[in-house]
Amino acid sequence: MKKLSPSLVAVKRITSKVPAANFADRDLDKLARLILDAGGLIHPIIVRRVGIDAYEIVDGDFEYYAAARAREINAFKGETIGAFILEPENEELLLEQVAILRKSGIIENLAANETPKESLITENSSQESESLEAPSSFEQRLANIEARLENQINELKAEYTREKELLAERIQEVENLFSQQLPLLIEAQLTNKINELKSESVSAQPTLVDTVQSVEQVTSQPMSLLDALNTQDKIQLAAHLKDAGLKPPVIQLILKERDVRPFASFANVVERIKGLTDKTMIKIIDCWQKYS
Repeated sequence: MKKLSPSLVAVKRITSKVPAANFADRDLDKLARLILDAGGLIHPIIVRRVGIDAYEIVDGDFEYYAAARAREINAFKGETIGAFILEPENEELLLEQVAILRKSGIIENLAANETPKESLITENSSQESESLEAPSSFEQRLANIEARLENQINELKAEYTREKELLAERIQEVENLFSQQLPLLIEAQLTNKINELKSESVSAQPTLVDTVQSVEQVTSQPMSLLDALNTQDKIQLAAHLKDAGLKPPVIQLILKERDVRPFASFANVVERIKGLTDKTMIKIIDCWQKYS
């Protein structure tokens, strides 16, 4: 039989049947950083082959989880771990060693924590002895589960805060958009109402005097921007729009579109004219006031 020596095994190829919750996170973190600082683990684990390139822990679950934590911290330094691999020729002997070492460890722990009855009889009654009892495996697992739950709760709280902030930002964006669009919507509604009233008045048969008075009233009042976009002389309208800052291609598109069909509202103008935005429309409305 060849001399027993540890091999380097990829940590990601190893599995354990013992839950990681059996071990304290702080102890795993501490050993993981020591493994990285020292460049390896001084106590090789024992594994069994379960596949072509897969292994299962036989002894050393704590060391394995510490090595896995080291790999999470630094994937390059913590990529491998020293391990004795059970082979057909040495499996029986290694398993026997493991059984003896485990049994020896249990006996030593019991002996270290046991207090002889004779010492209790001979001790002075004024002296008090304190016994430190290590937490059971169940208690340790419960503590680890509570710590993980607390971390998850904190993560959920942080996510809730982020979602709340994002929702507030979206609400603010909607409010800003509404405040920008509201004047245009009101103007469009008023324009539609005026057009309806005009159509109703056209259906009536006015007298000659009423017609003359209406003509005089219309000619004495300034033309509205929407009416100008639909009916004003093209040369005069183009000059006014150019003065408002519109580019010639946009002006030509307005003149072309009004020949197709009249604009129903300012919102309809923005919708049909490519390159014309809400802000530009508001600027044209403001600029048109000087012609009033």
